[in-house]
Amino acid sequence: MHVAYWFVAALLALFYVYSGGKKVLQDREALRPMTGWVDAVPLPLVRVVGALEVLGALGLLLPPLTGVAVGLAVAAAVGLVLVQVGGAALHLSRGEVREIGLNLVLLVLALVAAWLGTALV
Repeated sequence: MHVAYWFVAALLALFYVYSGGKKVLQDREALRPMTGWVDAVPLPLVRVVGALEVLGALGLLLPPLTGVAVGLAVAAAVGLVLVQVGGAALHLSRGEVREIGLNLVLLVLALVAAWLGTALV
């Protein structure tokens, strides 16, 4: 279970550090090709979503690595589930049903990480 957790957590962390980092650091024009919804929400909200993604990625990795507050890894995974629920809801509200595939994959992976993370506690 530990190996499975680290595999899933590493995949999620890589994705979220990349995508969240871009949302935090890049301007609206640079984000437009990757995130079509960037014009539908205020830029500070885009930055908050990016920060939540980066913090979630760190939360998946740092507590188990340090052995301090390991339960936070499960909380981080649940937080990433909520980020994906919000992302899917945004896409659906915009009529972008085809766009929620990635949200659903990331949601399932985050649920798996939360479940596997309970073995770490």
